Amino acid sequence: MNHTCNGYSSIKEYGEFGEYDEDDQRGTVVAQDGEYDRIRTRGRPEQNWGTQETIWPLNRATQSATTTPRVDVLSQPKRIFQTGVHVNRPIWQYSCGRTSQLSVVGPNAMQGSASERVQQLAMHKTYPQHVPNRTEFMYSCGRVSPIWDVTASTIAAPSEPRPRTVDLSGHKTPHPLFQPERSLPWDVASAAKTHRTTGRTQDLSTPKLRAEGPFREPQWPVSENALNAVASPRCTELARAKSLADGFQHAREIQWPVSKAARRATASGRLNDLATPIQRVNMNILQFNPDAFQVKPLALTAQLSSRVAELAMPINR
Repeated sequence: MNHTCNGYSSIKEYGEFGEYDEDDQRGTVVAQDGEYDRIRTRGRPEQNWGTQETIWPLNRATQSATTTPRVDVLSQPKRIFQTGVHVNRPIWQYSCGRTSQLSVVGPNAMQGSASERVQQLAMHKTYPQHVPNRTEFMYSCGRVSPIWDVTASTIAAPSEPRPRTVDLSGHKTPHPLFQPERSLPWDVASAAKTHRTTGRTQDLSTPKLRAEGPFREPQWPVSENALNAVASPRCTELARAKSLADGFQHAREIQWPVSKAARRATASGRLNDLATPIQRVNMNILQFNPDAFQVKPLALTAQLSSRVAELAMPINR
């Protein structure tokens, strides 16, 4: 079915691949159940996206105008170097499309000889000629050893060192009052070998006799001297317990008996008023109660004292 209006045509076709939407200028196919997208895409009609004709007509002056040399240079298309056998060359593939740095070496360059300086620069870096795990290299971070060979002339006729060199080569002397460590073992004097210990020393050196196990007896006998000993006044003073301060009162018992008078007492009206709990209304109701805070009639007719009136005056700043 074809509909023509104002020089534009809208096509609405019904084929075996689906229904085309007349409002979509791209010719989108309306999806239907049980169809493949590829079949519906291939079934679209070809669309005309435009020609080489301009949108508006050109005047005669524009058509007969000549371009400048600069415009001719800018209008030239960019040369494509990847043509023929050079398409997808590695030198182009790994150089972001730029000209390869590799160049063909000429026959004269192949037969040329390098200078001594070029040969020296072309030499690779060599490792130091030393024996692994050598002491001077082990303690010098792998750098050249500070130890050097002494010539034969120096050995045959050695020079005398300067006084300053002799002073610097000497080791550091200890303090005059420094005492070296005592040697182990040390010699025991003959008098100490033949000396006899006192009874007190033997008593102190005798180990305690205890039964097997890490515990001792809960009761042990006390010597007669300790039982008959009399404490000195200082020991008696230190053994005295710390007394309480004057006027100290012990904590009151948790439960105490109530007197008969307290049991038979009658509370006054003031005590009953104070013992009555305060009845407060829920805050959700107070928000909608305009008369929640009312002033008592006595407060409305009360007379202010001079002090209250003085405190109520604002401060003039």
